[in-house]
Amino acid sequence: MTPSKKDDQKNENQSKRTDEARTVRKIVGITLTALVLAIIIVGVSGYVYINSALKPVDPSDEEKREVKIPIGSSVSEISKILEKNEVIKDSRVFRFYIKFKNESGFQAGEYQFSSAITMDELISALKTGKVMKEPVLTVTIPEGKTIDQIADIYSKKTDIEKEEFLEKVNDVEYIQTLINQHPSILSEAVLDPEIRTPLEGYLFAATYQFFEESPSTTKIVEKMIKKTESIVTPMLGGIKEQGLTVHEAITMASLIENEARTKEDRKKISGVFYNRLEDDMALQTDPTVLYALGKHKDRVLHKDLEVESPYNTYQNKGLPVGPISNFAKNSLQAVVEPTSSDYFYFVAAPDGEIYYAKDFEAHKQLVDKHLN
Repeated sequence: MTPSKKDDQKNENQSKRTDEARTVRKIVGITLTALVLAIIIVGVSGYVYINSALKPVDPSDEEKREVKIPIGSSVSEISKILEKNEVIKDSRVFRFYIKFKNESGFQAGEYQFSSAITMDELISALKTGKVMKEPVLTVTIPEGKTIDQIADIYSKKTDIEKEEFLEKVNDVEYIQTLINQHPSILSEAVLDPEIRTPLEGYLFAATYQFFEESPSTTKIVEKMIKKTESIVTPMLGGIKEQGLTVHEAITMASLIENEARTKEDRKKISGVFYNRLEDDMALQTDPTVLYALGKHKDRVLHKDLEVESPYNTYQNKGLPVGPISNFAKNSLQAVVEPTSSDYFYFVAAPDGEIYYAKDFEAHKQLVDKHLN
């Protein structure tokens, strides 16, 4: 082989080795990148799961259930009992949390826990052997109630005077502290001077249990606000998709609450409201007139529609300045998930049945048939 051929062969071999080395480096680089990404994904997923497992199973479920911890139960056995009774989400995470906090000395006994209990509250109760007592006071706040009506209910169930309750929920300084504590649902919008009562609509309709004979107004309000927060939070994404603020969504939910009884009708009426808002039509919903008047009437008269008020949806386009009452969960769900239709009108018959129409003439016929 001539020297030139030897050189060519040498160069060719060297080129091959260089290509092979480059390929190996690429494979190693891709493998390491994939490995790092996998580690990051697993780490993030693990963090999200653990963080979720450390939170209450259901913050909105305060119903107490009896949980029996037998004498001599190990931490592992206690963890499994708590998970089985839906007091915690994951027994393993609970055990790791206990170890991390260096907690021990759990007591046997018959407890009453709810799915809303926090991890630290649970640990404290188990350590002290504190058996949760039956509630001393139970108060049910129905759907569609105003702040004034809620204050009246509490005045009859507790030592709190109605005027005292109303004074507290109208205290601007106090409302500002609540806005700071619950920014996901409360905003400066509730302090609009045209709003009759800042917290109207924000005290959720539910049954509340208290473990003291005379809870303060602030404790009552805080409990109710937290309940509202637990209901609204899962729907924040849907509210945003509809192009609404939380205040607007709660306002709309209060209107729907007072217009319909069934879940299906609430979703249909929500669709009607969206149609009218999109066409720049007044909502013309009677419950807003009654709220503006400040009194209940079996039937709204034509002269009532003239009342001057930022709540009167016959005189003002768009949503009223604020909610007109509290609401049920499915009323807010109707805001987030309306039933699409071509309807722009509806009329509620005395028997509760609701009839829908696409135009005013058809609506007028329904009014003549079912109301006159």
